Amino acid sequence: MIAGPTASGKSQLGIEIARKCNGVVINVDSMQVYDVLHLLTAQPNKDDMAGIPHYLYGFAKPGEIFSAGKWLKAVQKLLQSQKLKGKTCIFVGGTGLYLHALLGRLANIPSIKTEIREKWRQFLKEKGIKPLYEYLVEKDPAMAQRLSPTDGQRILRALEVWEGTGRSLIEWQCINDKPSVDIIRAHKHVLMPQKENLAVRINTRFDMMIEKGVVEEVRKLRAMNLDPEIPVMKAIGVKEFSTYLDGKISLKTAIEKAKTRTRRYAKQQRTWFRHQFDKTWQCFPDAEKSLQAFLRDMKCDSKTFYIDEQ
Repeated sequence: MIAGPTASGKSQLGIEIARKCNGVVINVDSMQVYDVLHLLTAQPNKDDMAGIPHYLYGFAKPGEIFSAGKWLKAVQKLLQSQKLKGKTCIFVGGTGLYLHALLGRLANIPSIKTEIREKWRQFLKEKGIKPLYEYLVEKDPAMAQRLSPTDGQRILRALEVWEGTGRSLIEWQCINDKPSVDIIRAHKHVLMPQKENLAVRINTRFDMMIEKGVVEEVRKLRAMNLDPEIPVMKAIGVKEFSTYLDGKISLKTAIEKAKTRTRRYAKQQRTWFRHQFDKTWQCFPDAEKSLQAFLRDMKCDSKTFYIDEQ
């Protein structure tokens, strides 16, 4: 399992390990599941993959709300398939909630009825974020305290769960599920480059995105007229380049704003990883040191690290 902040080198590391250990790479990034914004979300392309099988990348429709629970079900189905027999599964990504789900730390919340989900989305659209948050404060004050008053997506989720199950999301989060991987045998690495080095990597990657046509990618996404509150519309860069496309700021300003926001997000990820992961996770300053440790510890035994249902 390879985790770490954005632009830390996770994807290339996963490919290198897979190449040496008869492996496949499985996505653990909540934005890379969507079949849009391939450049902006840094999804590995065919050349990047170098012939290594990659799964759960770019398979969800852009208008879909792809939760951690949905992702976990897709992972479990994949792990039980014959296509992974004899392969080393390498989970790569920086979405903490997905990693928690994989390790059995995500509550098995029942499916919420579509009409309930639509009800709250319509509420948000008609009345705005402030009344939505105030309603959550009234109905589930403990959960409201954990959320930002401007985090529409998470406020919606909290209200959906509250109405759909009759229980607070906090209660559900206390109920752990069974791990989908063998947490004893799994090798868990976190890439944590120095702050300055990571900032350089972020800036360089964004410049490459611009050269490859990321602005046109955002233009095509906007043409789909999707709900601005759905996850894919929250991807870093969508807001900034949309503002540029609306003629409100220059391209240079949009790029700088997107870079700044990405660096801020990377800082949040670093903090999250430090506080959420236990001592079974090994921390490395760069991909090369992580690769050496993986090869030493795994000994290229070509075994998949998941729990057999039998």
